[in-house]
Amino acid sequence: MANVLLVRIERARVSGKRFVLGCPTGRTPQPVYGALARQLAEKSQDLSHLVLVMMDEYLVADGVQFEYAPADEQWSCHHFARIEIADRVNEGLPPARRLRDDSIWFPDPRDPAAYDAKIADAGGIDYFILASGASDGHVAFNPPGSARDSRTRIIQLSEETRRDNLQTFPSFGTLAAVPSHGISVGIDTIASAKESAMIVWGAGKRLTLTRIRSAERYEPEWPATVIHECAVREILTDTDAAEPLAAR
Repeated sequence: MANVLLVRIERARVSGKRFVLGCPTGRTPQPVYGALARQLAEKSQDLSHLVLVMMDEYLVADGVQFEYAPADEQWSCHHFARIEIADRVNEGLPPARRLRDDSIWFPDPRDPAAYDAKIADAGGIDYFILASGASDGHVAFNPPGSARDSRTRIIQLSEETRRDNLQTFPSFGTLAAVPSHGISVGIDTIASAKESAMIVWGAGKRLTLTRIRSAERYEPEWPATVIHECAVREILTDTDAAEPLAAR
């Protein structure tokens, strides 16, 4: 995937265009970001035209409104984007070639709908990296039952999503410490990407891979099936996740 992304990023630069990349946080995409960093350290490439469309962020209550979780918390998506993506890919690049801070986008809880408009104004998402929750198939913070036409919005997080996030970020300590709300791109936001890849690896993702493979279109009870709605799509898996399929 790192090879695919770097080729597409460079192709956009040569064409004089931005490359808009949809990015999740969490354990699943970390190896991809690590591979990007290693390849960029070996062969410098210009990322100054790259835009990251981050999928979601935890929210905390501020009176009657919501605001972003503190960016210095290790579990916040802002922290992940800075430490696990930007700092890693920029480390070996000269300043003029680095991913810019203002090119890392997050949805605004004060105006969620503006995110979809901003993405559209940028020409749409060129490539969306997707990951699925192990227990209920959530994608970003979209829980089971999310409508096909849903777009960026504030979501009350399901207990399954919060439990998955506690596993991803043990620094939460307890389930009670995991925020109860988040802002997230919607199913339609994801499906509108020009190209997408769903990463499903590890024995813990066997169920979600089976559910995705058994579907032919988006099924609201398992949001990860959104991959079937994307114009150009693929599923990337490993032998651990694919074991039940191999046994058939």
